[in-house]
Amino acid sequence: MRRALHWIIGVPVVALIVTFAVANRQWIDVSLDPLSRDAPRFSISMPLWSLFFCGIFVGLIAGWLACWFAQKKWRRAAREARAELQRGQDEIARLKRESAGRRDLAAPGANAT
Repeated sequence: MRRALHWIIGVPVVALIVTFAVANRQWIDVSLDPLSRDAPRFSISMPLWSLFFCGIFVGLIAGWLACWFAQKKWRRAAREARAELQRGQDEIARLKRESAGRRDLAAPGANAT
């Protein structure tokens, strides 16, 4: 069911993206120089569709980074909880060893009386 849903949604989306790319094949000059419009220092020529997809890619990376930094407190809490759990497990193992050692020491004395 889930796989079919992916195909039902994915095929039209891919068709729209390909249609957009084919319809916007013209080349544009992207200038990063706001002072000189006629002879910009920093400019690049690219198809319009590639500029669009580069913008989407940069947006995805920026969103991923924003989420990663926003979840810092949760990652820290999980790390601290894992450390606390490990300390508790180590203490339980130590107490079991001590308990077994005491039983071994107490067992010969119990048989002697």
